[in-house]
Amino acid sequence: MIRCLITAIRTKTRFRTTSVALLSLAISLPSLASETPNLDKINERGTLRVGMSTFVPWAMRDKQGELIGFEIDVAKRLAKDSGWQVEFVPTAWDGIIPALLAQKFDVIIGGMSVTEERARSVLFTQPYSHSGVQVAANKKLAEGFSEFSDFDSRRVKIAARRGAFTVQVARETFPKAKILQFDDDSQAFQEVINGNAHAVIASSPKPEHETVKHSDKLFIPFNKRLSQGNEAFAVRLGEADKEAFFNQWIEARTRDGWLIQRYEYWFSTLDWQEKTASGQ
Repeated sequence: MIRCLITAIRTKTRFRTTSVALLSLAISLPSLASETPNLDKINERGTLRVGMSTFVPWAMRDKQGELIGFEIDVAKRLAKDSGWQVEFVPTAWDGIIPALLAQKFDVIIGGMSVTEERARSVLFTQPYSHSGVQVAANKKLAEGFSEFSDFDSRRVKIAARRGAFTVQVARETFPKAKILQFDDDSQAFQEVINGNAHAVIASSPKPEHETVKHSDKLFIPFNKRLSQGNEAFAVRLGEADKEAFFNQWIEARTRDGWLIQRYEYWFSTLDWQEKTASGQ
C-alpha cells in the first residue's frame, strides 16, 4: 500500500512542472496532453539545456565570468516560467546545428535567423526577435563608398563571421566581392579596423556599436539595413511538442511586452556595457 502511494506521488510529481508551466501561461494544449515525450524528458531531468554561441549583445561574459545578454535573459525566463533550471552549452556557431542534432542540448536559443536551408535540418519556432544586418566600413579603404555597387567589386574584401546568416547576405548583396570568414565577429571587425578589409557585415547592433567605439576608423555607409532578420528557437525535426510549447511561451511574452523590453535594453542602449569584462 505504501509502495503504491509513493509510486503515485512520484508519477504525479514527474508531470507537475510541465503542467504548472502550461497553467502559468494560461495556455490550453489539449492536443499535446497525451503526446509530450520530448517535454517529458526535460521535465524529468528538471533542466533545460540551451545551445548558444557568444556574440554581443546576444550572449557574453560579465566581469565575474557569468553569461549575460539578450539570449541569456530569454533562456532564463523561459526556464523559470516552465519550472526548470537552465544549463547553457556554449558551442561554436558553425557546429551548433550538428550539436543539436547530436542531442548535446534541447534547443538552440542563440539569435539564429530562420532560413530555408536551416529549416531542412531543424524545426523552427515562430520568431521571437527581429534584428537586421548592417555594414561597417573602413574610413580609409572605403572612402566615398555610399552605394551597394561601390562594394560589389572584385577589389573589395568583406569580413563576416563563419557560419552566420550574414555570410549569405554578403554573398547575395555583393556577389563580386571577396568574402573573408572568421570564427567570431570580433575577429571580423578587427580585420577591418586594421585596414585589411574594406568592410564587415554583421547583425545589428554590432556594426552600430563598433562604429561608435571606433569612430576614427569605421563608418556606416548605408542608411538602411541590408536585411531584416527573423530569429527563432530551433529544435530537432519531429519535436512538435517542444515547438508548440515554446511557441506558446513566445506568444505570451510578446503579448505582455517582456520580449520587446529586453530586446530594447540590449540592442538600443549601452547601459549594460559596464557589466562586461572588457567593456565591449
